[in-house]
Formats: sequence, C-alpha cells, structure tokens
Amino acid sequence: MALFGGKKAKPVVGLDIGSSAVKAVELRKTKEGFELVSVGLEPLAPETVVDGAIIDAPSVSAAIERIFAQQKIKNKNVATSVSGHSVIIKKVTMPNLPEDELYDQVHGEAGQYIPFDIADVNLDYQVLGLSPTGDQVELLLVAVKKEKISNYTSALSLAGRSVVMVDVDAFAIQNAYEMNYQPDPTQTAALLNIGASVMNINIVRGGAPLFTRDVSVGGNQYTDALQKELELTFEDAESLKRGQQVAGVSEEQKLGILRSVSEILALEIQKTFDFFRATASGEFINHIFVAGGSARIPGLLEMMRDEFQLPVDELDPFRRVTYNPAKFSDEYIHEVAPRLAVAVGLGLRSFDLV
Repeated sequence: MALFGGKKAKPVVGLDIGSSAVKAVELRKTKEGFELVSVGLEPLAPETVVDGAIIDAPSVSAAIERIFAQQKIKNKNVATSVSGHSVIIKKVTMPNLPEDELYDQVHGEAGQYIPFDIADVNLDYQVLGLSPTGDQVELLLVAVKKEKISNYTSALSLAGRSVVMVDVDAFAIQNAYEMNYQPDPTQTAALLNIGASVMNINIVRGGAPLFTRDVSVGGNQYTDALQKELELTFEDAESLKRGQQVAGVSEEQKLGILRSVSEILALEIQKTFDFFRATASGEFINHIFVAGGSARIPGLLEMMRDEFQLPVDELDPFRRVTYNPAKFSDEYIHEVAPRLAVAVGLGLRSFDLV
C-alpha cells in the first residue's frame, strides 16, 4: 500500500525513522529468495522524534547521511513509513465497480470515514475481497495527514534522498512476516511491533489484514519507570532495560519494575484483542509475533505466553534472508533483528511480491 508515490516496483532502501533510531535495510532478490546487501542503525537523541513526528529534522537527516556513507549505500531511492494518530485505517464496503470507477467512488465517499478534512490527507486503498453475492467489495482504506508525510519527506530530502513510497509501519511489519513465515491462509496471527514510543498491532489472517491499531506505549515507559523507581540516569535505565547489570540494582528489583510496565502493555494488547473479537465474529488468534526494539525486554514474551495462553515468538525479519558472513556476523544480525522488522518490510517494496 503506497500512500505517496507510485505502485511500480523500484529498487529502494527501506528506511525506518523511529523515536530512538534510524534504521536502513537494502535487499537483493536471488534465485533462493533474498539477500541482505546493506544494513545500518543510527541512534537518535531523546526528543528528536516525538510521537511519530520529526521534531529535529537536521539531526534525523544527519543520521540518515551517516548510515548511507558508512554502509556505502549508493541507491538514493527510499521507502519509509509512518504510524500514530495521523494515520487512519478502516475497512469499508463499496459497490463492485471497474477499477477506475471504484477509484472515483472511494475518493468521493472517503470523507464519511475519515475524521480529517479530506483535502488534508493522502488516501490509498486495497481491495480485500468480494462479498458473498459478488456485488460489493471489501476495501482497506488508509488515510494519512499530508503534513505528516511532508514532515518525513522534508527530512529525507534534506539528507539528499528521494522518497518513492510512504507506507504504514503495521503493513511494513506484515510484509516482513509474510515473506519470512509464508503463513497458512487459515491461520490468524497478531503482529506486535513494540518501539520506543508506539506499539503497532496488526491482526492478520494469512496475508489479509483484519484489524490494526497503534497504541502510545513502548520501550520509553520501561526506561521512565526504571529511572523513577531506582533514581537512575537515563543511560543506566536503558542498560538495565537491555538486560545489562547496573551497580546497586538487584535482578529482583529490575524484573519487578519491568513486569509492572509489561502488564500495562499486556492490558492494551488484551483490549485490542477483545475489540477485535467483538467486531470479527468467529475469529481466533492462533499466534503472536513480537518485533521492535522492546521485543527483548526481560520477561516480556514469557509473561505474554502466560497472559494470553498462546504461542508467542519474536518475529525474525531475516528468517529467509541470506547474508554474507564475511560482511555481517551472525551475532550482529541476531542482535539487531527485532529492531529491523519495519525496515526489512520496507526494503521488500523493491519487489513485486508485496
């Protein structure tokens, strides 16, 4: 789904601008599947990106330039993605019309589904399927405020990059999931991308999105709780959150605080699941996959398994991606994998399969 730019496949670098870091992934198609060409992460200072809005564009642009220079990435075409309150995703039903007439109908009627002035948004849609009678189609309608897209494209232009596509974080995660796991079309999975400030939830059956929601909770809440409860610096709280030791802090203290925040996340996930089940009769979630920088919070996945009584696994965006071990070590790929799921999904936009 392209909210900005053309739909034709074009070689792009997947560029994920998050609250804590900029991440880039470049892929190449091979006979066996996909190969990792380039990967880079550049941390961002706090308050550089807040609630999905780029506050300090020069800092973001400088981080992008560093990645491209350090990784010797020559391709200037990028696909990026957005999430948050400026993004509206709705399922709607329209008459089954020829493509050009359907386009006109969607753009003519979208205003009743979008809580923003229609002139202020970029719109796109995807046909999900026909009604049982065949006279209607079910669409996934996506609208993003133009100012949100401009916020991102301006920072990328400042870095000398050409934005050929703007996607949505939840759908980028779905791209990575589909390519790596080739899901059974009858199986329903919840894809969670837990970043620093936002958690994207996308419930999919096979390759069809059923329900999406963005929640304003994430890794920053763990850091804040550790800082406040244990009177730590930001740096020490971040280290603890990543599983490292900090002098004077016991494992029991740390895990207790982390668990209290994990329970808040689990409550938001449960609310989302409850709402989904209420609106999608007969649907059952079979599996939960977790990506994002907070996927490895100590104890989080174990707690979710207990809470939801479902298989819960870390989503591996490189499960079916090969790489040159002389260029990328197994340890490095394993270390960065959860944080790169969106960037991998965006990198896949170079190819016709997504």
